[in-house]
Amino acid sequence: QVQLVESGGGLVQAGDSLRLSCAASGGTFSTSGMGWFRQAPGKEREFVSAIRWNSGITRYADSVKGRFTISIDNAKNTVYLQMNSLKPEDTAVYYCAVDKIGRNSWFERYYDYWGQGTQVTVSS
Repeated sequence: QVQLVESGGGLVQAGDSLRLSCAASGGTFSTSGMGWFRQAPGKEREFVSAIRWNSGITRYADSVKGRFTISIDNAKNTVYLQMNSLKPEDTAVYYCAVDKIGRNSWFERYYDYWGQGTQVTVSS
């Protein structure tokens, strides 16, 4: 059974950086895609970034383009989200998810497995 475990969240100040990790286990991910989503209080969950496991092709929401970087460590079956120049509006619970066929989609419905989420809070 596929399991995703996020880590790396925390409380930081505006302008700081954080790196989120998502460790994947229980499956074969070479043809999959990994996505990061976030949900702020009182808002719907939204797409942040995605990457195709085999090609490394990435996709970003406009709100994070140029500040966030998604990457994969194949040896560790881990996906990272490097977040720089954080803003208070980045405050949310961040979730990683697996799309078994790697569509790099920003639609939640295409993702098959989800982690439990990690809280990121950015103070002004």
